[in-house]
Amino acid sequence: MTSALVYGPVPSRRLGRSLGINNIPPKRCPYSCVYCQLGHTVDMQIRRNAFYQPLELARSVRERVRQLREQGDLIDYLAFVPDGEPTLDINLGKEIELLRALGIKIAVITNASLVWHEDVQQDLQKADWVCLKVDAVTPDIWHSINSPHKKVKLDNILEGILGFAKLFQGELTSETMLIRGINDSDGEIRKIAAFLAALKPAKAYLAIPTRPPAERIEPATEQTLNTAYQAFSKKLSRVEYLIGYEGNAFTSTGNAVDDLLSITAVHPMREEAVMGLLDRLNKGWEIVQELIDNGSLVKLEYQGKKFYARKILREHPGKNTT
Repeated sequence: MTSALVYGPVPSRRLGRSLGINNIPPKRCPYSCVYCQLGHTVDMQIRRNAFYQPLELARSVRERVRQLREQGDLIDYLAFVPDGEPTLDINLGKEIELLRALGIKIAVITNASLVWHEDVQQDLQKADWVCLKVDAVTPDIWHSINSPHKKVKLDNILEGILGFAKLFQGELTSETMLIRGINDSDGEIRKIAAFLAALKPAKAYLAIPTRPPAERIEPATEQTLNTAYQAFSKKLSRVEYLIGYEGNAFTSTGNAVDDLLSITAVHPMREEAVMGLLDRLNKGWEIVQELIDNGSLVKLEYQGKKFYARKILREHPGKNTT
């Protein structure tokens, strides 16, 4: 079960070397974003549930941390970046508390779709670092890019984001994914910048898709990114791009199949990263080919680069449930 709940460490553009925690089964989320690297949402949910036993998850993380420390590997953060939206996990706060004893900072990357709930805010306050998604502040644009559950309202989310920011004592950041022809107009960029000025994040990230997205979309152009950067910088103290490649420094458990399946479930790997992992284990490409042949991995291409991702069942994409 360890490989299903914990993956990495993986190189992160924001968190250094982060050990990923996969506290949500694939692919449950209140959103079905057009750019999601995991594909369309299988089961759109807004009601929080218990997905895994907190003690089991914590035990899996502790065991992996023990292994890494014995190997002398550095871990900068424990990061809740799962197969779906991490705040759907009703045990998120309890899991963070159980992991505190490891002495490693804890991060949560959330799309903020549930942040207007008081219990979600309470859970997120237990983390050291939180990133909130703000892709749009205009309802029709928000619907176009994030494809939300029918019961989720943008006004509630934006109010919840601002309310959480007043309570949170850790490092709060934001991320805005810019997609060509959807949310990259000058007008929407200015509106997002104005909202973030009220939020006052420690850092505001401007992003474009760097891995194969769920739908046929294109990233914002270099010119648009620069325009957005300038607009954000007029209102915010720290703005950074998230447009580069993280690198190939994926750490292995020693089991090539487990490593590939756990990492690619939430973090598609470029071909050279896969080859580097196999080289470190003295394993051949036939392992990858076998995983492709048996339907466990899929090969993708994006902007001229080859990626490998975990196969996720998507028989009923976008199904709405509570």
